[in-house]
Amino acid sequence: MSDFGLTTSLFHQGREDMLTSHQRRLRVRRVLLLSLAMACGFVLSVKSDVRFTDATDNAGIRFTPTDGRSGQKFYLETLGAGAAWFDYDRDGNLDIYFVNGADLPGMKSDTPPTNALYRNNGDGTFTDVTAQAGVGDTGYGFSCAVADFDNDGWQDLYVANYGANVLYRNNGDGTFTDITAQSGVGDTRWAAAAAFADPDRDGDLDLFVANYVEFNTDENPECLRLGVRMHCSPDVFQGQPNVYYRNNGDGTFTDITHESGLYSLAGKGMGVIWCDYDNDGDPDLYVANDRTANMLWRNNGSGAFEEVALMSGVALDEMGRVQSSMAVVAGDVDNDGAFDFALTNFEDEPNNLYRNVGGGFFADETYSSGLGEKSLPYLAWGAEFGDFDQDGYLDFLVVNGHIDENIRDAKPNSSYDQSNQLFLNRGDETFSDVSNQVGDDFAAPRSSRGIALGDYDNDGDLDLLITNSNQPAQLLRNDSERVGNWLIVALEGVADNRDAVGARVRVEVGGKSQIREVKSGGSYPSHSDMRLHFGVGAAETVDLVEVRWLDGTAQRIESVASNRVLHVRQTPK
Repeated sequence: MSDFGLTTSLFHQGREDMLTSHQRRLRVRRVLLLSLAMACGFVLSVKSDVRFTDATDNAGIRFTPTDGRSGQKFYLETLGAGAAWFDYDRDGNLDIYFVNGADLPGMKSDTPPTNALYRNNGDGTFTDVTAQAGVGDTGYGFSCAVADFDNDGWQDLYVANYGANVLYRNNGDGTFTDITAQSGVGDTRWAAAAAFADPDRDGDLDLFVANYVEFNTDENPECLRLGVRMHCSPDVFQGQPNVYYRNNGDGTFTDITHESGLYSLAGKGMGVIWCDYDNDGDPDLYVANDRTANMLWRNNGSGAFEEVALMSGVALDEMGRVQSSMAVVAGDVDNDGAFDFALTNFEDEPNNLYRNVGGGFFADETYSSGLGEKSLPYLAWGAEFGDFDQDGYLDFLVVNGHIDENIRDAKPNSSYDQSNQLFLNRGDETFSDVSNQVGDDFAAPRSSRGIALGDYDNDGDLDLLITNSNQPAQLLRNDSERVGNWLIVALEGVADNRDAVGARVRVEVGGKSQIREVKSGGSYPSHSDMRLHFGVGAAETVDLVEVRWLDGTAQRIESVASNRVLHVRQTPK
């Protein structure tokens, strides 16, 4: 082990000593139970009533992303591209935006690849309106984020590219205008992810962009594995600093990366999420880095940040090693009122679950939760928490796929196309893998990259939008039966930003609580529905819905009927 690894391992041991004896006993108990079950040849499992059906063709979606591959193994080809759910025309139906790549040296498309916007027709079908809307960017794209940055009631669109990023302002008439130049957010580095938030709580959404590595197609290194040419490791490339823009409130942004404390040369950013993990009322920032330590930036309350990932226990794995982190997602998996984190990683590395134990600390429950061992054979990318069986506990969904089509030439037990995974939350801080129980359309191996959740047919359950590398995108409709009741909460800010990004909702049913926060961006490299979905089990009435707005005010609504969309507009002070 390196000196750095030994030092960080000792640090983690010291941090473990800070946990209460009760917390340590619970962790040991779960590990022993899981180990005993595996030693006896079985693992406790649950039967799933969750079912997904491929609705892509019937919906009229015909989108296959281009990555420019020509056999030259450009590193750009590996990451894939994402997608977004958002209601751009405000008709009550979620629309789809797909991010696309572009040609690379050695490849020439008959028609230049573009991003694509599909309008939801409200009858289960979609129409490609890219040309009419004016959002067909031809850059080499990776991800996107959605938010009403100018508070005019219409959601805008930001596209993260290899090369200049693009900001589209929603004109409110079905069209968008490219305002990148005048807004000042067209950074030209390789951007892998982006997310809007209001960490200074001034009512305007600021923008964070996670940048990846320095790469030039004119300098394409050749990397071999057992004599077989493969895509290079990120270790071959220099990382790039991220960028953070303050919204000036007039349609322009100012780069305040240095002033905010968010400047760093240490990362290779791939995933990003804003989340108030320490429950102090302001959004914090977690960045997943590829082959470098992950970063947790704690908001000091004024919009400036301190990096605390190592102290908090979410920078490295339990052995003090860096991992190849892609997605970072946040959710309260144990319903204790604090957000936990999950990370996806490379093949032979487990996906991590960090449980928030309070006081600014996290416990690594990767293996004790049941997620670690099941994830090792897979190369994981996008992920999301969502309550798919609607029992009141967040489940975990992750999409997988290798970066090299010829991986079997160097590693015969691996594969390019891999199955995606769904883990149901048992309600006892452990998860059960039900991936082979939720339908053949879900389990069929592909080389997936992005996942976005949204209720596109407005029936109350979470549908899946999956992007695949150089393979058609998929719309998987949730056709689950005999699952619990639900509540969807849609927020509108007045004193806060219009989308209520950063607002927290707490739902109470039968003395038990769940929390969610409105987010923009997140996962890898996609954007899920900003409405908040809650499963409430058998309850026909939700006892309490409490909204905590970013300005510190709260609204309480009692006795809300289940199986409906609840719209809540902020009441000004």
